[in-house]
Amino acid sequence: MKILLSLVLFVLFSTQLFSQKITKIQYDGLVHISKSVALRMLNFKAGDDIDQKQIDKAIKDYFAQGYFNDIWVEIEGDVLTFYFKEKPIISKVELKGWKEDDKEVIENIVQIKKGTLYNEQKLQEAKKRIIEAISQEGKLDSVVEIETEYLENGSVRVTFLVNEGEEIIIHKIRYKGVKQLDPSGFDEVIANKEHQFMGWFWLRNDGKMDLLNLQYDPLRIRDYYMQYGFLDAVVKPPFVRVDFHNYSADMKYEITEGIPYKVRSISFVQTKHVIDEQKLRELLKLKIGKTFNIKTFRADMDRIKTKIADLSYAYVQVIPDLQKDTPNGEVDIVFKIIPGQKVKIHDVIIAGNTRTLDRIIRRELYLGPGDMYSLTDLRDSRRAVGRLGFFDSTTIEEKRVSDNEMNLIVKVKEAATGSIQAGGGYGSSGGFMLSLAVNDRNIWGSGINLGVKAEKSEIAKSYSISLSNPRLNDSDFSGNFSLYSSENDYDYYNVYSKGVNVGVGHRFTRFITGYLGYGYSKNKYDVDDDINTTLIDTFYFESYDKSSVTVSAKFNNTDDYYLPRSGMILSQSIEKAGLGADAQFTKYRTSFSTYYGLRDYIEYDFVLRYKARLNYVKDDGYLPISEKFYSGGIGSIRGYQSYKVAPTIVDSQGITRRVGGRKSFSNSFEVSMPLIPKAKMRLVTYLDWGFIGEDSFTEISRGGYGAGIEWFSPVGPIQLMFSNPLADKAGDDIAHFEFTIGRRF
Repeated sequence: MKILLSLVLFVLFSTQLFSQKITKIQYDGLVHISKSVALRMLNFKAGDDIDQKQIDKAIKDYFAQGYFNDIWVEIEGDVLTFYFKEKPIISKVELKGWKEDDKEVIENIVQIKKGTLYNEQKLQEAKKRIIEAISQEGKLDSVVEIETEYLENGSVRVTFLVNEGEEIIIHKIRYKGVKQLDPSGFDEVIANKEHQFMGWFWLRNDGKMDLLNLQYDPLRIRDYYMQYGFLDAVVKPPFVRVDFHNYSADMKYEITEGIPYKVRSISFVQTKHVIDEQKLRELLKLKIGKTFNIKTFRADMDRIKTKIADLSYAYVQVIPDLQKDTPNGEVDIVFKIIPGQKVKIHDVIIAGNTRTLDRIIRRELYLGPGDMYSLTDLRDSRRAVGRLGFFDSTTIEEKRVSDNEMNLIVKVKEAATGSIQAGGGYGSSGGFMLSLAVNDRNIWGSGINLGVKAEKSEIAKSYSISLSNPRLNDSDFSGNFSLYSSENDYDYYNVYSKGVNVGVGHRFTRFITGYLGYGYSKNKYDVDDDINTTLIDTFYFESYDKSSVTVSAKFNNTDDYYLPRSGMILSQSIEKAGLGADAQFTKYRTSFSTYYGLRDYIEYDFVLRYKARLNYVKDDGYLPISEKFYSGGIGSIRGYQSYKVAPTIVDSQGITRRVGGRKSFSNSFEVSMPLIPKAKMRLVTYLDWGFIGEDSFTEISRGGYGAGIEWFSPVGPIQLMFSNPLADKAGDDIAHFEFTIGRRF
């Protein structure tokens, strides 16, 4: 009892002894919090009597702000001073050993920014995120260490030292319960696949486990089943067994297939009648009595939504209902349509165009203020702006203003349209080829194209200046004017040409344009000294004037100028020469290109391309040799020098001479894929094949294959092509490398 009483008296005495009146409060080392804010955080003020508990609470309150490593106080007389040691500022964040130069990784995964305070807990959280991100790539046992270095200015450099773990290779995948479908078809949709022999080779499976996609693979397999009508299919998450000795894995899926369903009926329920049911039925690709296909079903939903949204019901909802009759293996499909209200465009806002004038963008849009909403018009507008080739990216956002009005926000990112362009290549006999041009497809942001070009090689030389306006006075008419001078070496003779071209075009529909042009040129020959014109037809080398009219039509519904991922281009031109000049012929040119992107199907930006060119010229009295067709090179048959694949004659001296052909056809199949996405660099592989002849297309047949790099560089689109010939013959002029700058892919 005496001991307890003594302790109580000691505590009371100590507390009373510390309590004292403070007349002044001051701070030392305080940076992130102002003095006035710090004073407001105290539960006492100058002039009060304070004790140890009040000081402890003040220190805890300050420390809770997260700015300080240490806080202490000193009392001298009646002056109380708080001393602060603030946390250092992080001035640099680095990754070593993994994605070292990837700024997006530092921003989205590390999440430690320059200028923030050093916080050990946040660094540990960043470390966990890095390990998790690496594990999502299929690598286990990764190690991350944090290294801090205090700099002379008091800041800290933080470095995450990463030792990536080992990749897990999938050796075997088993499917239990699969009876009605071939499991090899699952490889078309899943991301995690069995390792194949030579898996490192293109189009072979390397077997690397992708943990991020592993959770979605069962859904992909189920979706694959539903494409064949198996609406009851159940695919459980895979059981994965990993051997950590050699970092390999076996996987097993348990699947319950069910039965395939056929479509028994399709009906529509409109909460408000806005369209005749028959018009909706005409859109459907699913057919009654046929096996249900989820892919076709989704496409039908999109077509229904688009059809009604084109009637200005911007917020239409299409809710499907699948009513299964399992005993009979049939399904009734009901589309419930909730149209909402009709929507009008309140305003169209252009954003991001630092150079291009607003009106250049607006004239490509099919929707404007006061127009009724149309989903097709919206999609076509985005594609039309993309086809200009003035922007790296184009999006159109819908911003709701009210139940019946919305704003359209057109966001663009300017691309380099003015450039000094260069191109060239090297051939075994043609030597170096060089092309230089100063060109701006969007001069002063006006949409007008102005270009000055010079090309020179051992076989050709040309100079030109051109001016074109695709929308004269913002109308549907276009106009162009050009002057040129050229010299072409066809082995044993040169052709010198000077001419002028003028023309006018008109846009008839969103995708169809027409053109009418006139051209006049003077052309003369310079024959090599070893040519005896008495031994070869002299009409080949007669100087001539050409006066011609060209009529052409073009269909283009692609979604981008330089790198289309959808759509096609079809053009046809007819040139008639003979209007008061020497040359008399009719030339027909047909070209076709189609583009198909696979990003929506395989989650990878593959683009398939097919291009074809068909040419024919009819002799109406005088067809100069230089007006015939010659193949080879980029845009024709890669693997051969430009203009060096053509019919020939052998003169009386036994020398082979190229004289061109009246008919030619070439086509190309290309696959373009990302190589270094951050650098906008892509890899392309291709196969070319072409035919050329005088009397038939099959007189000469040549092919070429290879790979190349497509790069959106700061000076414009660059193509580097490495080619090999196919079916080449002795005497062919081979070209293994060519490059261009400023040309669409």
